[in-house]
Amino acid sequence: MTYRIALNFEDGVTRFIECGEGESVLDAAYRHKINLPMDCSDGVCGTCKCRCESGSYDLGADFLEEALTADEAGDRLVLTCQMRVKSDCVISVPVPSSASKVKPVEHWATVRAVDRVSESALVLRIAPDDARALDFLPGQYVNLFVPGTTEHRAYSFSSKPGAAEASFLIRNVPGGRMSRWLAGGPRAGERMRMIGPQGSFFLREVERPVLMLAGGTGLAPLLSMLEVLADRGTDQPIRLLYGVTADVDLVETTRIAAIAARLPTLTYTFCVVDPGSACPRKGYVTDHLGDEDLHGGDCDIYLCGPPVMVESVRRFLHDKALVPARFLYEKFVATEAVPA
Repeated sequence: MTYRIALNFEDGVTRFIECGEGESVLDAAYRHKINLPMDCSDGVCGTCKCRCESGSYDLGADFLEEALTADEAGDRLVLTCQMRVKSDCVISVPVPSSASKVKPVEHWATVRAVDRVSESALVLRIAPDDARALDFLPGQYVNLFVPGTTEHRAYSFSSKPGAAEASFLIRNVPGGRMSRWLAGGPRAGERMRMIGPQGSFFLREVERPVLMLAGGTGLAPLLSMLEVLADRGTDQPIRLLYGVTADVDLVETTRIAAIAARLPTLTYTFCVVDPGSACPRKGYVTDHLGDEDLHGGDCDIYLCGPPVMVESVRRFLHDKALVPARFLYEKFVATEAVPA
């Protein structure tokens, strides 16, 4: 039996490897030509220490306390030279991908369609040449190249990993290079190049209530996460607050309702800044954040939106002196995603 391991490096680059039953993660990575940090490989030095974000594993007892303390092991730190996985896992590696001689991975896909879902947003749908090779963690992004150029833009997947068709919710930027190409005519059948996946903003193991905050097309990575949660199921409450500037910017609402039908623990709220909006809830996302959403800090918060929204939420939490169990966020601007 083999398991699929996602190695997420400090710079956000992710590589997937297959790890055999009883094989150490360090050996499996080396077999895939990925040189994870190591020195002794015997559980003595601690150089190969990483963190397992999700999945089950066995560390055995053949390592020194100096290499990995009991407290560290309890906090899911692992020695990859001793780690034997028992399921698919996500492992955070505390060095840049370049330190492990990991090269960017190129993928190709065929455009299925470009759908204008509002005046300000487009949905790009593509069929990867190899959907399994284009694996990613829900929430991550790739760099998509404008066909016929060397220019690229970073976009988060709004589809779930492994789907035959990948999708991206993209802001339609007036005069933007990618926006002009997408809106410039029928694109079905054209070829697109991409590099990735990347990003440290991805779904972690659900161990407590989850609060998701989205602004504009920052909804994209949260849709990917919600699709995965709907497939897996969870007994933890999942709360989505989605805010936009005007009614015309409110998109993918039917899809959110469909996900909620598959995920009974999901509740969601839309809000619109425009005071003339027809939406029942007006204002910013922080105007609709109640204490019941924050669970006294015993929650995981995923936040994706423009920088001003991210900073507003951070100030909101600071003013409440509330530190969530996990606070993961990603700022985006018109031309790139900025992992945080």
